[in-house]
Amino acid sequence: MSVNVEKQVHEVLEQVIVPEVMRSVEQMNLVRDVAITDGTVKVTLASTAMAAEIQNIIKGMVREGVSRVPGVTEVVVDFVDVKPKEINEIGKVIAVMSGKGGVGKSLVTGLLAVFLARNGNRVGILDADITGSSIPRMFGLTMHPRGSESGIIPVTSRSGIEAMAMNVLLEKEEDAVIWRGPLMSKVITQFWEEVLWGKLDYLVVDLPPGTSDAALTVMQTIPLTGVIDVFTPQDLTEMIVMKAVNMARKMNVHVLGVVENMSYLVLPESGKKMEIFGASKAEKMAAVTGAPLLGVLPIEPEVARLCDAGDIEKYHSDAAAELFNNVIAALNEREAK
Repeated sequence: MSVNVEKQVHEVLEQVIVPEVMRSVEQMNLVRDVAITDGTVKVTLASTAMAAEIQNIIKGMVREGVSRVPGVTEVVVDFVDVKPKEINEIGKVIAVMSGKGGVGKSLVTGLLAVFLARNGNRVGILDADITGSSIPRMFGLTMHPRGSESGIIPVTSRSGIEAMAMNVLLEKEEDAVIWRGPLMSKVITQFWEEVLWGKLDYLVVDLPPGTSDAALTVMQTIPLTGVIDVFTPQDLTEMIVMKAVNMARKMNVHVLGVVENMSYLVLPESGKKMEIFGASKAEKMAAVTGAPLLGVLPIEPEVARLCDAGDIEKYHSDAAAELFNNVIAALNEREAK
């Protein structure tokens, strides 16, 4: 009987939602143990990042749900202290980087997260651009994260994407973060180790531009599956892209591929493509870096409008879908080696 009861108990726990993230205690990997003795079920949960009132709410839901399982006569719920980094189970971690600013790496990060989530994956975004955080605005995230002394609960987007960024910690999003490199590196490490991500299929890391402290911290601290390098079709492209790619390779991080953003603008009157920043360098960059070309994204007013309105999750385009498919293919190829 105990095997069947245990299965039903876990089914109940899959429905017990943590109020602040709207994911279950199973999905957040908070279930530490389920012990069954005769008709008594003892459920042990991690109290990580949960205030006392939240623990009481969850305890009540677990007791109520498990007590309805046939054969259960008593339900005991205990909490134990566990650090977030001991709980988090993240399948793949993808970092999006660029050798210079203004190329749209945050857009690529956001689009990749959106398409991953649409395809049934559990997705998180770690915004490592501490001084230039833009992910919260793109996703319309205005709430502050909650938690306790034991950890932080990330904020959640409309479609269920979890996110942690400096801007959601600020009183006003326009407040300047005037910090030196070591302090920014410390915060990035905290975003990785002290945020309760739970069980995720993918975590996408949005890096600040360049190859300095923040990128180094991410590559040294976080077990990256691979990086994506974003660039625009300008004359300095080759040198800048190679700086980022060379950094990743020196740090023994796999380069999944490159993405050319702002490649062209489609003229609405004629449908013709105008290469505003010059001829595309997409194929050349793939050849120079020896990395796959994952996508070529146009300049599109609609995506800019949606990002400004915090509605990036509503966006769809064939170019973005192709990028997503190529990233998945690159990940699968990486896994097969």
